[in-house]
Amino acid sequence: MIKRIAGIVTMVVLSGALTSALAEDKTPDATIKLTGGSVAAGIGVSWGDGTLSYKGKDYPIDVKGLSVGDVGITKLAASGKVYGLKDIKDFSGNYTAVGTAAAVAGGGGITTMRNQSGVTIDLMSTTQGVKIAIGGAGVEMKIKE
Repeated sequence: MIKRIAGIVTMVVLSGALTSALAEDKTPDATIKLTGGSVAAGIGVSWGDGTLSYKGKDYPIDVKGLSVGDVGITKLAASGKVYGLKDIKDFSGNYTAVGTAAAVAGGGGITTMRNQSGVTIDLMSTTQGVKIAIGGAGVEMKIKE
């Protein structure tokens, strides 16, 4: 009987630990908001402004290399969740695409990208009908000085 109770207690403890680990994997380390405008129809957008919210502080960021293929868009907005950010210095770098998710309401989609430090961003357009693409050389993001 004691072995049975000990076995049940062990299973409950392990199950709780696994659930905690999975919940941590899904909790973002930071969030990101980007805004920008198109230069001309069919030409990529060089985003200049963004904010990274990390551990209760907002960091202004520079972003270059995201593009939008839609014609006539003049103002763009995107937001996302940042994973794997353990130190603010790991954020800056060149991000490359690691996948895209299904389309979301309004025709946008989620683009997933990762940098050399293992920081991953799931970025979603918040401007209806806009699909964000990563430029051929990736996306350069850095904390503004």
